Amino acid sequence: MRIQNRQYSLDERRSDIERYVDTSPEKINSQGFLYTQVMVRKGAIKMDTVNTTTVRNGKRVNVWKMTMTAMLSAIAFILMFLDFSTPFMPNFIKMDLSELPALVGTFAMGPISGVVICLIKNLLHLFMTDTAGVGELSNFILGAAFVLPAGLIYKKWKGKKSAVFGALLGALLMALISIVSNYFIVYPVYYNFLPKETILAAYQAIFSGVDNILECLIIFNAPFTFVKGLFSVIITLVIYKPLSPFLKGNYRK
Repeated sequence: MRIQNRQYSLDERRSDIERYVDTSPEKINSQGFLYTQVMVRKGAIKMDTVNTTTVRNGKRVNVWKMTMTAMLSAIAFILMFLDFSTPFMPNFIKMDLSELPALVGTFAMGPISGVVICLIKNLLHLFMTDTAGVGELSNFILGAAFVLPAGLIYKKWKGKKSAVFGALLGALLMALISIVSNYFIVYPVYYNFLPKETILAAYQAIFSGVDNILECLIIFNAPFTFVKGLFSVIITLVIYKPLSPFLKGNYRK
């Protein structure tokens, strides 16, 4: 817009603006990236331009975060089937690394994304559950207890040391909660398929010093759950740095 040197009245300036710039809401909305607000103040024309590219970028980041969360949830769901037996544990207790994608996600996208990954993988597993959803509920509680402290601590204090500390704290919390979760939620359901005495005998075959299920959970399950968390922590420390730019979408910039 070109303004000549001669003096204009206020009404003439408004007329020029309306002739050259369409400031109707419909036109502003159709322009998308640029919102132009024209103000006539004290005889001078002031153009205030608000670039909405930041808003668009924010929406694009949210879509990317949802995409990555969905992808990590699918990987976690697949990992639930890649379980395996371990020494010093009864055969009906399997090791899997399905919390690994959730831990990676909580560091890359925040603790909420980590918890959502734990939730989605267990919702998917509900379609093939044999525990009426009780096992999935327990798995979600333990997974959230693992990734939530790790994500919150890392979000507050960025750095490798804080990430390791948060993940180890989460693994310890997961191990402690597993005692309560198994004793009051999971094992009472298992008793419908295996007698309590049979489950206890499976533990006693490994270590005869246990006399009840609670002792089994403290001596066997809690350390097992902690080690399970440690595996996820160690692998995350190895793979997180090369994966981080992709998970955060930085590689596209």
